[in-house]
Amino acid sequence: MPQHDLVPQPWRAFLMELDGLLTEPVELPCLGGFVVTMHYGLVRSTGDIDIVQIAPRGTRKTIIDVAKQGGELHQKHKVYLDHVTVAEVPMDYESRLTQMFPGQFNNLRLMALDPYDLALTKLQRNGERDRSDVRFLARKIPFDLKILEKRYQTELRPTLSNPERENSTMQLWKEMIEEDRAT
Repeated sequence: MPQHDLVPQPWRAFLMELDGLLTEPVELPCLGGFVVTMHYGLVRSTGDIDIVQIAPRGTRKTIIDVAKQGGELHQKHKVYLDHVTVAEVPMDYESRLTQMFPGQFNNLRLMALDPYDLALTKLQRNGERDRSDVRFLARKIPFDLKILEKRYQTELRPTLSNPERENSTMQLWKEMIEEDRAT
């Protein structure tokens, strides 16, 4: 299941330097490729950490300015934070967050989305890499398709702008996962 080893480079240096700038605890709910690779163990590269929000809010500008693409830490370490504002997340995702790399930082808390929630954040974009990540998570966990469907119906679908398209994508994903399990 989740990986709890030391943070690999260049992420370790980047995050240690970011942590050193913080004067109070800061929680960053993370999603995307960073979580799939660093927390769930998929082997592939990623150059950013997608984050949903920053708490407390007062630290947001400082963190984003220094750690964003093109910011001081990005220029130095070649990796960056990406404050994602377009990804739809399940309504109750915060109650299921898990801390990544506990005890590694003084004030920085990287929080991974639950694997079902993480998969659902990829539903709207549905690119090849998204499907590959979902396929990996479905094998790794392994997914209970009833849980995935229930979260989709109750926590994500009500917030979507084009739910009929996402209904079709969800059906295709379930078929993809079932087909993958049959081989």
